[in-house]
Amino acid sequence: MTLSTGKGYKTFMFTSFRTISAILLFFSLVVPATVWAGIYRYVDEYGRVHFTNVPTSNKFLFYRGEGEGYKLETLINHFAEKFKLDKSLIKAIIKVESDFDPQVVSTKGAQGLMQLMPETANEVGVKNPFDPSDSIYGGSLYLRKMLDSFDMNLDYALAAYNAGPGAVRKYGGIPPFEETQNYVKKVKHYFDFYSRSKDTL
Repeated sequence: MTLSTGKGYKTFMFTSFRTISAILLFFSLVVPATVWAGIYRYVDEYGRVHFTNVPTSNKFLFYRGEGEGYKLETLINHFAEKFKLDKSLIKAIIKVESDFDPQVVSTKGAQGLMQLMPETANEVGVKNPFDPSDSIYGGSLYLRKMLDSFDMNLDYALAAYNAGPGAVRKYGGIPPFEETQNYVKKVKHYFDFYSRSKDTL
């Protein structure tokens, strides 16, 4: 029998190894890269980060393995740096606004992760509030504007994010609205939580 001799056995194993190697090489060349789960990204001229698992151009570069939480973490870090904000503050606002659901719509019409009203989204140049990158870009930019408008007073800036800057100016501080007062407390609670936490999303 062929397999009873050392020579025959070695020949059989060598042939099988070459066949398997050829098959693996074929699939590595022919099967699209998207079969192997991965995240690709590029940063556009406006500083917005775009992610995909199906790269359509050479603008997209491999970033890392798939993971929605890691994608949000990366976006938050990017826009925190861009707008000179604390990343834990952005996380806190997203937590209170949408609980990290990018498709949520409030009863008042606010949309996306950072719950931008249509007029606010238009003001900060957001075209798709349901896109995480667009929403975090717009929400972070708007928060930066509120902080600058109220001399870096966090309470006033958060109240303005929730109730509008006009209401904060009218009342000379946090408006006497239960929703807004609770909003400021909740955001500051989660701001402290995320500042202490070492975990990523």
